[in-house]
Amino acid sequence: MKKSKRTFGKILMILMIVFFYLPILYMVIFSFNDGKSLTVFTGFSLRWYQHMLDSHDMMESLYTTFSIALIATFISTIAGTIAAIGLSKSKKIIRDIMDQVNNLPLMNPEIVTAIGFMLLFITFKIEKGYVTMLLAHIAFCIPYVMLSVMPKIRSLDPNLADAAMDLGATPWQALIKVIVPEITPGIISGSLIAFTMSVDDFIISYFVTGSGVKNLSIMVYTMSKRVNPSINAISTLVVVIITIALIIINVGPLFMAKQAKRTDIKRRRALVPVLVACCAMVGVIIFANLNETSNALPYEGETLYVYNWGEYTGEHIIQDFEAATGATVVMENFDSNEQMYIKVANGEAYDILVPSDYMIQRLIDEDYLQKLDHSKLDCMDKLADAVKDLPYDRGNQYSVPYFWGTVGIVYDKNKVDIEDLEKEGYNIFLDEKYCGDIYLYDSERDSFMMALKALGYSMNTDNEQELTEAYNWLVQCVQTMKPEIVTDEIIDNMAQGRKALGLIYSGDAAYVMAENEDMGFYLPESGTNLWSDAMVIPKNAKNPELAHEFINFVSDYDGAYDNSSYVGYTSPNQEVMDDLYGPGGDYEGISAYMPRTDNDNDEVFVYNEETRKTISNMWSKVKIAASNADK
Repeated sequence: MKKSKRTFGKILMILMIVFFYLPILYMVIFSFNDGKSLTVFTGFSLRWYQHMLDSHDMMESLYTTFSIALIATFISTIAGTIAAIGLSKSKKIIRDIMDQVNNLPLMNPEIVTAIGFMLLFITFKIEKGYVTMLLAHIAFCIPYVMLSVMPKIRSLDPNLADAAMDLGATPWQALIKVIVPEITPGIISGSLIAFTMSVDDFIISYFVTGSGVKNLSIMVYTMSKRVNPSINAISTLVVVIITIALIIINVGPLFMAKQAKRTDIKRRRALVPVLVACCAMVGVIIFANLNETSNALPYEGETLYVYNWGEYTGEHIIQDFEAATGATVVMENFDSNEQMYIKVANGEAYDILVPSDYMIQRLIDEDYLQKLDHSKLDCMDKLADAVKDLPYDRGNQYSVPYFWGTVGIVYDKNKVDIEDLEKEGYNIFLDEKYCGDIYLYDSERDSFMMALKALGYSMNTDNEQELTEAYNWLVQCVQTMKPEIVTDEIIDNMAQGRKALGLIYSGDAAYVMAENEDMGFYLPESGTNLWSDAMVIPKNAKNPELAHEFINFVSDYDGAYDNSSYVGYTSPNQEVMDDLYGPGGDYEGISAYMPRTDNDNDEVFVYNEETRKTISNMWSKVKIAASNADK
């Protein structure tokens, strides 16, 4: 019986180890993948490590993560230890109250703490960035240190300090030479927990940062649309750094114990500065990558603040622009137009925004944008006619297109008959033949576009009856078809053929088709959303002249090619678009890459606040209906 229990225990332990470490092994292996795929290994390469080292954004986030973690750990360990020792000498009622105060941030949902810090910094008008992130990390790390140190202090003889002072020690000597050595295991444990919490934190960091300051967790979050394989490389580097640190922590004491027999105390203590020096060297190497100097250039020393979608920028475009101009680009990322709007409406200053069409119309109407100086733009003649002079910005007075495309149906050719698509269009999402095998996109605009077009209506309708019919269409879909409502995870899921079909943006469909030749893209004749994202300059931009330079650079052939080839969305530059879609291009033969421009039923979204609210409320009810249908 005991033997069988031991066998079961061993098997359980092996399964747990596999569960925890297999994903890490998978990540390490794919960090050496030659291709962009996260699921298909196409050959060994150091390409993504090179990309990581070349990426100012990644190296800066690595530097930010570890510098903040080390500083926060150092300060919070000292503060937490002193606080714990002080409380041990306080009255019981004060200790009890402070214990509850200390436990509150540990038990609080992290989002509550994050919002509290954010409101605090806003109230005192403290500019968010590196300092605010550091202060927040110090604050939330201190309770963990105190929690680790307090039990060690309670286990001490309460007369220990008094005995030391009776023997001639000063209070400071009693603290440093008697109390601290006794509680050192608790201090070390607390500092390790603080360091881990700081490196790992995302939610609090996300709410208290600004000015383009990002740690690794924020950077990964902004890449959620389509994870860049170089994230595997930087994650592997982090694993290696932490592994080395753990080896030093665990092997160091054993090594020092052996050395104690052969050397004196001074030489043993000399190991500490050596380790500190090694850490400092790593910091210097990382910091050096962030501060490379260049020769005098036209915008030397200036900074351009860009607010763009996550993973929406070419592989080399930022580095190339910095090298060409001497300027520094600070890029922050958003994951929705509404998130971007809130920051702009609250007065946060950026030089370049990249919103979508309907949001540009809203920003123009609410006077948040400045008109472009076309005398400083030499890119307009290079752009396709189909992306110029669109309804949201006639004459391109405020915007220059960045990417454009359509919304259509991605489908598995082995599961979906093209005749069904041609016959039914968007109504294929009501065809019970595909029940449980479809994706709906979690976007109120795109889902209602699909429903309205399926019913033969304009996607810009403000007719209450037509909107109600579209709502009923979507409710029928979620109740009878059991769809999976997703966002950007549809990209990799369809690339792996997990469902028969789904609603998707054309640029994402191009990536899916490039990854899996069994995938197709279909645009129903009833029409679709012809969308575009464009570069605009806010009224409160601090460097509009450099912003115009950036617009020219991104719109020129090299910048536009880098952007479109890497991201996969259609370039507005006509020559780039033809080259990438033409013979030998990255997207040769991939129909999703080339937007349709000859269908009168295709439309551009028009912003209407009342309709937006109506659709938003209806979409919430659709998702509730979907949740109830799953029960």
